[in-house]
Amino acid sequence: MKKILFITGDFAEDYETMVPFQMLEMVGYTVHAVCPDKKKGDKIKTAIHDFEGDQTYTEKPGHLFQLNYSFKDVKEADYDGLFLVGGRAPEYLRLNPRIIEITKHFFEKNKPVAAVCHGIQILTAANLVKGRKLTAYPAVKPEVILAGGKFLDVQPTETVVDGNLATSPAWPGHASLIREFLKLLGTKISL
Repeated sequence: MKKILFITGDFAEDYETMVPFQMLEMVGYTVHAVCPDKKKGDKIKTAIHDFEGDQTYTEKPGHLFQLNYSFKDVKEADYDGLFLVGGRAPEYLRLNPRIIEITKHFFEKNKPVAAVCHGIQILTAANLVKGRKLTAYPAVKPEVILAGGKFLDVQPTETVVDGNLATSPAWPGHASLIREFLKLLGTKISL
């Protein structure tokens, strides 16, 4: 059974945590949801980001999400893929040297990586986007460009794939992001 490492944290976007986690489990993956300095059974607070016609998203309290694995026990070599959630969590997660080390492993080994919204900030902090085509929440565009990536402005429902990396601007892209991530993982779903 394939295993996915799922990195999240306090004030990650609610949908970008709950929905991909459940979708990946639904198709049969073991998904280890982790956060630095937290252990299995701990909870994180999420935030709901919505698009209501303002110049940027609105933010409201989300649900509590229970982690199912301890961050200190992560051995990145044990995982087949990496999922990086969005929201505000990546702002501080990218400052954690262990998060950067883990993320780099997946690129060094050419393992599938999916990142949504602000999750791409972890990739820019790890210096992993140079020369790559990707997308993110529009406010992250300057970071991607400064880090040497080729930012693609796509609809929120779309996903950009470049090699082992699948990215989407926000939670409306879950269907396409998970579909492309599953393809990278070699998963085939028959209807």
